[in-house]
Amino acid sequence: MPVMRIPGHEHQRPGEVSLQEIRDVLGDCRLCPLAQTRTNIVFGVGDPHARVMFIGEGPGRNEDLQGEPFVGAAGHNLDSLLSFAGLTRDQVYIANVIKCRPPSNRNPRPEEIEACSPFLREQIRSVWPDVLVCLGNFATQFVLRTDKGVTHLRGHVYQTGHFAVVPTFHPAACLYHEQWQLLLEQDIAMVGAWLREHPAAQAGTDAGSKE
Repeated sequence: MPVMRIPGHEHQRPGEVSLQEIRDVLGDCRLCPLAQTRTNIVFGVGDPHARVMFIGEGPGRNEDLQGEPFVGAAGHNLDSLLSFAGLTRDQVYIANVIKCRPPSNRNPRPEEIEACSPFLREQIRSVWPDVLVCLGNFATQFVLRTDKGVTHLRGHVYQTGHFAVVPTFHPAACLYHEQWQLLLEQDIAMVGAWLREHPAAQAGTDAGSKE
């Protein structure tokens, strides 16, 4: 995973750079045309040391207005889903592949993902979670570097380097495809099972686990 150079860090290790430092580098980003139509940059929210990080596609209308990911109907769905993993919203970190809302909620374009992806990579390196939950095709294809869709990949835990990766449907999609909701619930429950099978490292060994 390529490393973005953060001021004050020569050879930053996973977990070394704070989320605030990454947000400071992002600033009032103008790297792609989405800057012209957004209301707010939607960086991310949650526990900066979470064991589980959820990655969505991009902000919707409510997220764009409030500057926080997953605050609309999809966010309410996600909040209820967390209980299937034995988690609450303040125990996870939530981010998106892109930080600005595409007009009319269209799909993000390749050049927009390319411009924004270094910031997501650094968010992942900063939080350094044990589990990445990829919500929808764009997050799944970015993390697993695949052209396959969630429909084919969901239902399994994939190991890629340090991370256990769980691809699943986006909560927003399940609002329109109700038959996917049960599958999404099963996938989130699988995250909880994985966490129980892989207890967190003891405090004294946390630093070593992040290298």
